[in-house]
Amino acid sequence: MHKLIHTNVGRLFFFVFLGFILFLAGNRVDELRVYQGATLAMFVVAISSVILLTGYSGQVSLGHGALLAIGGYSAVLARNYWSLPIWLCFAVAVLVTAAAGSVLGTAAARLSGPYLAGTTLALAVGLPSVANQFSFLGGEQGLIFDVGMPPESLGAEFSPYKWYFWIAASAALIAIWWLQNILRSRYGRTWRAVRGHEVAAELAGIHVGKAKTLAFTVSSGLAGLSGALLAMTIGTVSPSAFPLTLSFSLLTGAVLSGVTTLPGVMIGAVTLVAMPEIASAISHRLGDSDVVTQNLPGVLVSALLILVVLLVPNGPVEQLRTLRIRKNAKAHL
Repeated sequence: MHKLIHTNVGRLFFFVFLGFILFLAGNRVDELRVYQGATLAMFVVAISSVILLTGYSGQVSLGHGALLAIGGYSAVLARNYWSLPIWLCFAVAVLVTAAAGSVLGTAAARLSGPYLAGTTLALAVGLPSVANQFSFLGGEQGLIFDVGMPPESLGAEFSPYKWYFWIAASAALIAIWWLQNILRSRYGRTWRAVRGHEVAAELAGIHVGKAKTLAFTVSSGLAGLSGALLAMTIGTVSPSAFPLTLSFSLLTGAVLSGVTTLPGVMIGAVTLVAMPEIASAISHRLGDSDVVTQNLPGVLVSALLILVVLLVPNGPVEQLRTLRIRKNAKAHL
């Protein structure tokens, strides 16, 4: 018990120290890097929600972008109609999306494999058209997300994008710290048991349906938070902000991170943020062709995804961990 408490406190101090380093770095880089940092924090939370759902509970979602959309719209509506503080808007986004996820998770508990993937995919395809049917959602033009200016105490040179970065980084650090504690608890062990073998889990006294529903609910709450962070970063929420490609990008980022390894989440997030810039540089070398500029990011991500599946199917972090275990085992022989 004391060892567990010591580990949790040590992890908490690590995240506080990491946050302090990020905040210092945010004050020493240009606006573009700060914007990319906020986007990176959003992807960290979003990919973590996919890793929780797929890697730890064994449920496949091809439409996670729809959950981000629910979170984004919930945060904006709470801000625009009720004038709630920004942190309460994020809380509303988490709660509303978690509630939606619990309803979807109840149905998902009865589905598996391609049936569940198809259901979530249909949700991602159909949700944008639903948003276009209601005027209070802004239609195709969407709604503006007015987060507000940073506090005057931070100084006149503290730009809104730095303020967004601080909010996004804080939210990401808190979410990852909380998620790590959940995954190391009995809930995490239950989800891994269900993923490993449902029949064996039932024989051990685990209610598989409730475990899957809870995993979907927690994953949806995290997705809702990331959707609110995305809406804050781009300053608006609209159907075009949550395309079907966003769902595929999140799943790609989870595979690049290692779908069963939360510590590798930064790898997938950095890849998704950096790939457009890398593609732009390559396209510039090739003559700035419109066809190359539009298609190169997808080609590069797809090629990288294929290489990861072939060379390190469990992700770079898990692969290094496996090699270290094998090395230690050989050393003790």
